[in-house]
Amino acid sequence: MTTEPTVVDRPTQDYVGIRRTVTMGSIADIADRIPDVFAWLGQHDIPPAGAPFLKYNVIDMERELEIEAGVPVRAPVQGSGEIFGGVLPAGRYATVTHVGHPDDLLQVTADFLGWAHGRDLEFDRHDSPAGEVWRCRLEFYHSNPMEVPIDQWETELAFLLR
Repeated sequence: MTTEPTVVDRPTQDYVGIRRTVTMGSIADIADRIPDVFAWLGQHDIPPAGAPFLKYNVIDMERELEIEAGVPVRAPVQGSGEIFGGVLPAGRYATVTHVGHPDDLLQVTADFLGWAHGRDLEFDRHDSPAGEVWRCRLEFYHSNPMEVPIDQWETELAFLLR
């Protein structure tokens, strides 16, 4: 099940994360780091302030993707080691929520991009030799995979508009 896409205003959001360059076949290498971000927050007594996410910075589906695994926090955080602090920008975001298996997200994303194109919405992105560079393209994971069956996971896509 996928909700009807919509456009919403989002405020800035502080977060902590880990960044990796991966391929389509190795996205799990960064997605599997989300528990490490939660562990780091716990070690520093910093409570999470929302659902974990993947932030797609650069996308070249045939070669490499630069992706961050992040967790929102209530205030700016100075990271350490491979953990860094960042800020998701405020602005208008196109959003859609999918409830189902994560394997469906490629099609959900394609449909979502088509929906936006059909409404002349422009994403805050540009092309580069490395691929599509996105200012803020997010996948929020609202389900705890330890509690919810994989075919019932709730994933929210939120892409910043120009």
